[in-house]
Amino acid sequence: MIYDVVIIGGGVIGAAIARRLSRFESSVLLLEKESDVAMGASRANSGIVHAGFDPLPGSSKARLNVRGNQLMEELCLDLNVPFKRTGSLVVGYSPEDLKTLEVLLARGKTNGVQGLRILNQAELMKMEPNLSPDARYALHAPQAGIVCPYTLTIALAENAVQNGAELRCETMALGIESEKGRVSGVKTSQGLIRCRWVVNAAGIWSDEVANWAGSTSFTILPYRGEYCILDKKQGDLVRQVLFPIPGARTKGILVTPTVSGNILLGPNRTLAQNREDYATSSEGINEVLTGARNLVPGIRNQDIIASFVGIRAVSDNGEFIIGPTELKGFINVAGIQSPGLTAAPAIAELVTDILQEEGLKLNPKPNYIPQRAGVFRFARASREERRFQIDKDKTFGEIICRCETVTAGEIAGAIHGTIGARTLDSVKRRTRAGMGRCQGGFCSHRVTKIIAAELNLLIDQVTKNGPGSELVRSRG
Repeated sequence: MIYDVVIIGGGVIGAAIARRLSRFESSVLLLEKESDVAMGASRANSGIVHAGFDPLPGSSKARLNVRGNQLMEELCLDLNVPFKRTGSLVVGYSPEDLKTLEVLLARGKTNGVQGLRILNQAELMKMEPNLSPDARYALHAPQAGIVCPYTLTIALAENAVQNGAELRCETMALGIESEKGRVSGVKTSQGLIRCRWVVNAAGIWSDEVANWAGSTSFTILPYRGEYCILDKKQGDLVRQVLFPIPGARTKGILVTPTVSGNILLGPNRTLAQNREDYATSSEGINEVLTGARNLVPGIRNQDIIASFVGIRAVSDNGEFIIGPTELKGFINVAGIQSPGLTAAPAIAELVTDILQEEGLKLNPKPNYIPQRAGVFRFARASREERRFQIDKDKTFGEIICRCETVTAGEIAGAIHGTIGARTLDSVKRRTRAGMGRCQGGFCSHRVTKIIAAELNLLIDQVTKNGPGSELVRSRG
């Protein structure tokens, strides 16, 4: 088979492009080298839907940020993904900070962001009573919001597959084949895949993928960011996204609620020596806590339930790199750092337009389905909905994860979903089993048994996140 489009990279950008293309009568294949989608930056970032006051006016970041923010609420409604338009505050402490806030206000207005205004101390403390008493001013952006980045990525990929796109995980791209100056295929760990167009959405590896096609105009700088998650009992600590005054290269260490009811702190920023170094450090966590406490002094160490690292794919010129290359049929979508999550649906629109300009015929599908049902969420359901679900399937009455109130029925549903979960971590991302206070101490072995039973595997064949991460050592 010869595919119309092969997309390299199963993060939020690749998944958004796949979903957008699945609207049309074209054959689309999404490739991911890991065991599941959302395994890179899309599983480990702040989950902020930025309003759009930070990017420089006239930049692609500014335009795509604002457009993506406009699209996000309806997109999440269609995909059954939790989204909250919480608003955000950039907090200042001095007259110099106020000048910076005025610059951001003017920039945001130029970018087309609605509702921006600068708050005084009384307004600020009324909105966020747990803020540092030293806070004097803030830029309020009511259009900002929050979303779960990996839930959104999974939903985008599932809806793309629902509409005819294909997904291949554990399939690593190894090179590009071309004939007469045009893309003809992708070399992979599973063999050659023939295609007419390739979209490079490979995240931290996108410069390497571009090099295969002779595109050497940029380099990716992988920046590590460490995060901490607070217990849900601290979920009322802040009501909206809190930013410090931004630095020259970063928005700074933030404090934000999450759609799941936790509080998230971070990230810091350090250049990674290893592009897949996801180890946390005591120094990094202390830096995150110090920065977060500058905003909210009441944050306590004992409320931290987890920490993690995300790696951002920053281009050496700091901009998004989106467009065709000298090799016909090869499209770069690289350097998609913040506000990349926000911009994802707008980037998908742009890439679809580029492909059409490059010759891809886009005939709309008459039977396209924009909605995704998702997995029934016992924790969010009413008493009547729970009773109805249990009457249909008794396994929805068996609580497996006590912290997050996740049932055996939900776990089985995730395993047999459109993109079935096959690992402990992929079940966790779809159901939240193991994401509570005990971090899987109570439920991990029970989830493992369900995975083994549902997939007809031996216990020692079940992995945490793919081959090489087996949870139980075989006696043989």
